[in-house]
Amino acid sequence: MPIKAVLFDMFDTLMLIEKEHAFYSPALKQMHTFIVQNGIPVSFPTFRDAYIKARDTLYEKADQNMEEPHFNLRVSNALQSLGYNVDSNSELAAGATNAFCLEFMKYVRIDEPTAETLHKLHGKYKLGMVSNFAIPECVVKLLEQHGLDKLFDVIIVSGAVNKRKPNPEIFKEALTKLHVAASETVFVGDTVDADIKGPKDVGMKTIYIDRRPQKELEQVCPDQTIKSLTELPAAIQKC
Repeated sequence: MPIKAVLFDMFDTLMLIEKEHAFYSPALKQMHTFIVQNGIPVSFPTFRDAYIKARDTLYEKADQNMEEPHFNLRVSNALQSLGYNVDSNSELAAGATNAFCLEFMKYVRIDEPTAETLHKLHGKYKLGMVSNFAIPECVVKLLEQHGLDKLFDVIIVSGAVNKRKPNPEIFKEALTKLHVAASETVFVGDTVDADIKGPKDVGMKTIYIDRRPQKELEQVCPDQTIKSLTELPAAIQKC
């Protein structure tokens, strides 16, 4: 059956994050600066420890069902643990999340062939994004920053739907919005479990972009493997 749609992972597929989580401490500091400026006088170590505990507690529960609570929730839970009544829907939680996002974006760069490859595929296939990230607004900002947002027919980010790859529901939502069958769709990504096994379990074709060694790849065979996005149009033709 011919391919009608191409779905992409975001990070380390289309855009690359600096290694070793270099963004994390600066992003936490920007978030801390924001909350202090908005009336919560806690020290950075106190806030950092509360945030990490809140994040880890959320993921202990969420990982069991492959869920992805919005980043705002970990911010509000951290502040509530320190005695501040901050709701996840509040302007304070949203502002702190945005501060983290803006700093994180400084550590993300677009892969050199991304724009050219997407423009080649645009119009020939329906294009979609399915990304794991707790700040969906940040994914959209990055795509807009590079003028790529208009190339996608659907953008689904885990933090917006509370479902995380490889949960089949996040893939099914993308297929429903694109009005295509799984057998007519190929998924492109760099992580074996989330981007190869997950889409294959739903019935999609898969293309693995080889960014780093992963032993799990031996057990889950993608339909095609590429080293660069420049190889993608030809690889889709072979699926």
